Amino acid sequence: MRRHDDDEVHEHDRGLSHDLPVLARRRMIRLLAGAGVALVPLAGCTSEDGSSSSAADCAAVPEETAGPYPGDGSNGVNVLKESGVVRGDITRSFGDSAGGTAEGVPLTLTLTVVDADSGCGTPRKGAAVYVWQCDREGGYSLYTEGVTDENYLRGVQETDARGRVTFTSVFPGCYPGRWPHVHFEVYGSLADATTATAITSTSQLALPKDVCDAVYATEGYERSVDNLGRLSLESDSVFRDGHDQQLAAVTGSVEEGYSASLTIAV
Repeated sequence: MRRHDDDEVHEHDRGLSHDLPVLARRRMIRLLAGAGVALVPLAGCTSEDGSSSSAADCAAVPEETAGPYPGDGSNGVNVLKESGVVRGDITRSFGDSAGGTAEGVPLTLTLTVVDADSGCGTPRKGAAVYVWQCDREGGYSLYTEGVTDENYLRGVQETDARGRVTFTSVFPGCYPGRWPHVHFEVYGSLADATTATAITSTSQLALPKDVCDAVYATEGYERSVDNLGRLSLESDSVFRDGHDQQLAAVTGSVEEGYSASLTIAV
């Protein structure tokens, strides 16, 4: 079993200079919403099949920190410029890595990128999405001791005509201090993503508690049980200010694997 340094585990931002503007923006959003002011910036909504909702259902999705393990060049290592990062199956490491495979309950992740100005009704064809997550033991490739020479559970894809990208992954573990989640960055194009420039939005996808409970009862996720028991979406450092537009719709089973979907407007 790998152990995490406490400071590493609880460092969920890029520093105070990055977080203060984000927190100020969220407070302003809440104040304006309370005053009845309509807000239509970055938006997102969840659907069972990953499709977009009506304009009336199009709600703002929070911009979130990329955390301490992005691998996008903002925090040292940059996996986005490596050949092989554009892929659908992110369970295996690629390129000059150690070539390991992330084990765990299968998870298929579908993200649909749509245009906010059209009320979430128009798919964003040709955009790109970079996703990254921890493994079932809570470790992040490239950063966590024991997997620094791996780059699994990271990948980029270009959205299709429906604005969709689909990744084959494993269900992430729950490490101390954070609700189970998947990070993602949206870029205007694949070229932007693979040169790690011009990020359109950065956010995180949350996973439902009942599904987490079912997965964490299986072999390999033992450490996640106690960690999840100390958390809730309402107490999580990222999701506690609202998670309705970040909570994925999840179907499936431990035996067959799970499918998670989320629609994001930019």
